[in-house]
Amino acid sequence: MVRGALIKFAIKRLIDGIITLFLLVLFVFILIHAAAPNPAALARIYAGNPHAPPSEIQQIINEYGLNKPIYDQFISYMSDIFRGNWGLDPIYKVPEISLLPGFLAISLQIVIPGDILAAILGIITGAIAAANRGKVKDKGIKATYVLTWASPPFLVAFLLQLIIAYYLGLLPATGTVNILLPTPHNYTPFPILNALISGDWAYFISAVRHAVLPSLSIALITFGLFTRVTRASMLDAMESDYTKLAFAKGLSRNYVVYRIALRNSLIPVMTLIALFFGYSVAGAVVVEDIFDYHGIGWFVTQAIESLDYIAVLDFTIIIGIAVIIANFIADVLYALLDPRVKIG
Repeated sequence: MVRGALIKFAIKRLIDGIITLFLLVLFVFILIHAAAPNPAALARIYAGNPHAPPSEIQQIINEYGLNKPIYDQFISYMSDIFRGNWGLDPIYKVPEISLLPGFLAISLQIVIPGDILAAILGIITGAIAAANRGKVKDKGIKATYVLTWASPPFLVAFLLQLIIAYYLGLLPATGTVNILLPTPHNYTPFPILNALISGDWAYFISAVRHAVLPSLSIALITFGLFTRVTRASMLDAMESDYTKLAFAKGLSRNYVVYRIALRNSLIPVMTLIALFFGYSVAGAVVVEDIFDYHGIGWFVTQAIESLDYIAVLDFTIIIGIAVIIANFIADVLYALLDPRVKIG
């Protein structure tokens, strides 16, 4: 019964995800063409020359189908995607599918540590706040996470850059790595991991130092959500029968709060980590732009500025898939970790 329900649940979520992704791509496609309706203007950008001759402009218009009706362009684009053809990037003059994984891997170098740090900070502060409900610590933690959560991401990133990089000079202000260092051999898509494998410690240390501030920015922007969920879940756990029984047995308050109540309140936090990962990749756009960190967020910012709508659409698909998968994993995890939840 449970296995059958899980399969039905997975199929339903898959269908919902495909429909959502299709509508998302359609919306972005229409939005891009509304912003840049002139095929000749796009062709000049793709040519890299505002004074390109008419023959070259016409060739680019024909190559990318810019003179076709929008519905024809959309059908052609989606059919190419299903065939594995993600388009030729007009700026870099290489297939998009060869560009995006590399930029995405660089983004993950700051997104993964940032999410892990956010979860750790959120769980610790949420547990402390719940254990001191209504006291100074609880109010101080609440004020802190509300402040960081409500602050614009660019402001948090800029303040960290200003204080730690410019005023204190502790870390690099911009960039992905020291540009004077040679790139290590490509064992994986991740430059930091490649440097570690090859023993290139100069590159590794430089890359880690450049990743600290962007990762810290992501953590500070998002940890408040983990704090709030942990606090609320722990307060529920502390009112439960098993917690009251533990107190009745004479167990110490710290043991009951931080070992029993906290452990049993982590289910929603674990699902939140899976859910938030997909959104973090998309949210890294602003952070990467501030720190000039050349991940997929920086790449799509450049694509928007140059009206490279193919790159923007491909980015939308990747982020859409990431968010849908993260939602699916979060739902399944919650159903599996909490036996009281029925998969419907």
